[in-house]
Amino acid sequence: MPDTIFSKIINRTIPARIVHEDDRCLAFHDISPQAPVHVLVIPKKPIESLAHAAEEDTDLLGHLLATTTNLARTLGLDAGYRVVINTGKEGGQSVDHLHLHLLGGRSLSWPPG
Repeated sequence: MPDTIFSKIINRTIPARIVHEDDRCLAFHDISPQAPVHVLVIPKKPIESLAHAAEEDTDLLGHLLATTTNLARTLGLDAGYRVVINTGKEGGQSVDHLHLHLLGGRSLSWPPG
């Protein structure tokens, strides 16, 4: 897997406003937020996209979702929030490292994009 901006954040070679870290994932504020709260949750294991996740990643994927839910509570998104996983170029994925977008703090319209 190529070096990405997310691997550089994990390795601390570029800064980020980190809001959570454990042995399996890292969460930080997006540098180009699309909502008042826009946090990215990424696995430390380099998985290119959701389409590249393997059966062995099932527990990690659950951990990412649970972490995102806990962050929503911590960040006060009691009125609601959205979790987005873009997959592939046509799905809007811009960094080839699996990541979950946690968006909230305002009313979000549907359909997106």
